[in-house]
Amino acid sequence: QVQLVESGGGLVQPGGSLRLSCAASGNSLQGYAIGWFRQAPGKEREGVSCMSSRDGGTYYADSVKGRFTISRDSAKTTVTLQMNNLRPGDTAVYYCAAIYRPLISGFDCLPAFFASWGQGTQVTIVS
Repeated sequence: QVQLVESGGGLVQPGGSLRLSCAASGNSLQGYAIGWFRQAPGKEREGVSCMSSRDGGTYYADSVKGRFTISRDSAKTTVTLQMNNLRPGDTAVYYCAAIYRPLISGFDCLPAFFASWGQGTQVTIVS
């Protein structure tokens, strides 16, 4: 599986924006299902957004729908999570994930589905 490295986390005020990036090391993400997850202190890791490899179909958690956007660059080497109108509840460590599944068009956006994970990047929203 591919190795992933996240970047772009930081501290922002409510209503602010951040763009997280996830770079694949040594491999293209073509054929990979991708996802963004987050884990706040004391809570389980939850799916934020996922994208299938076959048709680019997307999933968004209800809590982020309309505010976050998942995307992949044209070379399919970088995954991006654009986060707008951030809220204190968005504070967490954010992880990107991937698994080679070139034939599927849909899947459950769950941590157990993915094989490759980034190291995580901290996102903190404070007043």
